[in-house]
Amino acid sequence: MDGDSEKMEMDVINEDEIEESDDDNENEDQEVYLPNRKLQDDEELVCDESAYIMLHSASTGAPCLSFDIVKDQLGVRETYPMSLSLVCGTQASASHVNNVIVMKMSNLHRTSKEKEDSDLESDLSDDEDDVEETDEKKPQMNCALINHIGCVNRIRSTTIDNQSFAASFSETGKVFIFNITEQLNAVNDHAALKVYECTNQSALVKPVFVFRGHRTEGYGIDWSSTEHGVLATGDCNKDIHIWRPAESSWIVNQVPLVGHTASVEDIQFSPNEANVMATCSADKSVRIWDTRAAPHKACMLTADNAHDNDVNVISWNKSEPFIASGCDDGILKVWDLRHFQNKTPIATFKHHTDHITTVEWNPLDSTVLATGGDDDQIAIFDLSIEKDDGAENDPQLKDVPPQLLFIHQGQKEIKELHWHPQLPGVILSTALSGFNVFKTISV
Repeated sequence: MDGDSEKMEMDVINEDEIEESDDDNENEDQEVYLPNRKLQDDEELVCDESAYIMLHSASTGAPCLSFDIVKDQLGVRETYPMSLSLVCGTQASASHVNNVIVMKMSNLHRTSKEKEDSDLESDLSDDEDDVEETDEKKPQMNCALINHIGCVNRIRSTTIDNQSFAASFSETGKVFIFNITEQLNAVNDHAALKVYECTNQSALVKPVFVFRGHRTEGYGIDWSSTEHGVLATGDCNKDIHIWRPAESSWIVNQVPLVGHTASVEDIQFSPNEANVMATCSADKSVRIWDTRAAPHKACMLTADNAHDNDVNVISWNKSEPFIASGCDDGILKVWDLRHFQNKTPIATFKHHTDHITTVEWNPLDSTVLATGGDDDQIAIFDLSIEKDDGAENDPQLKDVPPQLLFIHQGQKEIKELHWHPQLPGVILSTALSGFNVFKTISV
């Protein structure tokens, strides 16, 4: 499948099915589903549309199992319709071409229904008016593709001197850096996008830098937010390399950092301190590094056996000295870096029933974080919520963390989620079944 034949579409999630289910069950008792309760044969899960302020889906043909949000110049906003930009990478089958996809989603309207006095007259409009309104509110998606060698294991973006870049870790073990400024301009201008597609630019764009020093593929990759152009990459052979910008290129330290004894699963630079980063690994540890130090001395702090299984993902809180980590056994832990040496988390949650594959703190609310995993759930937690003594007497709530705010379902094998830093409360998530963009009533 080449870039031009990728099937890409976007829509409101199950809008017709939701409305039909609401009508059919209007007079029936409905319960809130809890994951620890098994569904009966005559029961089915129905999305509660009223729990979402906005809920949209997107499909890119070949699954994109990693993506990153690209910040724009529009600032923080909460008005509808919304628009956003992101960059993602495909994991196509062996016979198909893989791509880095620069994407703009726009015309993202609120999908929940707000009933006010002023709405009564509009509710009486005829079917033709309803069709026209639906067409006007249809979400839109523009995509500019770049051919990529191998599946994209993970991709992250940054801005350097008003230019946008994306670093991708390929299944081939190579790490590519692409300047995606032209593609971002194209998805924001229909004429420019048409020229980009007609001239087959997807096959002509070349990476501005390629690193071939990793001995195997990897998933750990992150740009520093405090030092422009600084990048760290970690592979499945435990090696971590630090990149630093040099004029129009990068210098990569060929000597890897010494510390982990198994695959490096995730990397997170400190959002506040230069030259400090965290990593997690299949060796069950979480480590804190000083990237200025010599490779064999760079590891400053270590929580060995932080989990009982592979530590898949970590997230560094932007406002508080907290790191969250997610494990293969579905356990989420929160660490206070001020007491990291004690190797005791300040919070532990056992909610997910399968591997946690993604975790991220809300950048605009330091007590809220979201997790996702192979149990097809995204869970939103608020650590500021205290335990309700009355919940102990409810057998259904006995095993539910009191900090659990919301459960989002409907995607298969969720791989990554990100809070949008400029759209308060908006989460984007990707899975084998495609993308979701949503905002709940809970955050």
